[in-house]
Amino acid sequence: MLSRGIFGVTVSAALFTATAITAQTYFVVGTGGVTGVYYPTGGAICRLVNRTSDETGLKCAVEPSSGSIANIQAIRSGTMEFGVVQSDWQYHAVEGDSVFQNDGPFSQLRSVMSLHPEPFTVLARADADASVFEDLKGKRVNIGSPGSGQRNTTEILLDALGWTTDDFGTAIERQAVEQSAVLCGDVIDATVYVVGHPSGAVQEATTACDSRLVSVSGEVVDELVEAFPFYREAVIPGGLYRGNADDVPTFGVGATLVTSTDVPVQVVYDLTKAIFDNLDDFRMLHPALANLSETEMVEAGLSAPLHDGALRYYRERGWVQ
Repeated sequence: MLSRGIFGVTVSAALFTATAITAQTYFVVGTGGVTGVYYPTGGAICRLVNRTSDETGLKCAVEPSSGSIANIQAIRSGTMEFGVVQSDWQYHAVEGDSVFQNDGPFSQLRSVMSLHPEPFTVLARADADASVFEDLKGKRVNIGSPGSGQRNTTEILLDALGWTTDDFGTAIERQAVEQSAVLCGDVIDATVYVVGHPSGAVQEATTACDSRLVSVSGEVVDELVEAFPFYREAVIPGGLYRGNADDVPTFGVGATLVTSTDVPVQVVYDLTKAIFDNLDDFRMLHPALANLSETEMVEAGLSAPLHDGALRYYRERGWVQ
């Protein structure tokens, strides 16, 4: 049995059993693969929103997806209300460039808040003899499924290096949930993630087989960080994963929560309030959220204008004018 949400999204009625809530109050947050950080981050958002549903009349559901670009496209088409997306792909959607060139600028896209940092993460089998990204030339590499942020960020890095996917021995397009299996099954030598840490997916792979994080740094990366405001230098701390005791330098983006002008002001206000009024609880719902700061959440990596609902809350708190 399906129920129709307030914005036209169909959601399984079995997800919600509270009799006081009507079918007109459901909305969906698009995330990523279930082994990544986006999915539990969406779950943390929905947990706090649903905690206040008796007051707001809102019910939030989490939807796994192939990632940032798919979430933006779903918001644009009206099949999803909110999405967790990389800060770089939020920028490209606003500008209407890169993979969004054919669609043009997404003028209705709106920011809600910034979330956790996401280092560009490369994990290689220990027997692949790869310690820096350039060592992957001629190797078997999973570059991610079409529509995923990891896939397109990889392509931007390759372009900056003057490479194409042909420079790999083999480039495959597996989804995030498959990455550990194909790496440890010796189908590939390395795989790419754009993910917050600690990551369940990386934990799974480093536990299942001997694998090493690969450094992604140097002059080309420095130029990318300097050229694009949504990129930043990053370090994956040593000791998070088995067999990876040392810090690994890389670059990265940030996860952001976005929506569109089609979503009512009150809905976005209530979601924003549910998160920030309970920020200590939110930080505890996943390790990647543990170090969130209010200042960065309101400002960092937000290329799209703030939604009026989020703006209303931030003004009430005195954080923006």
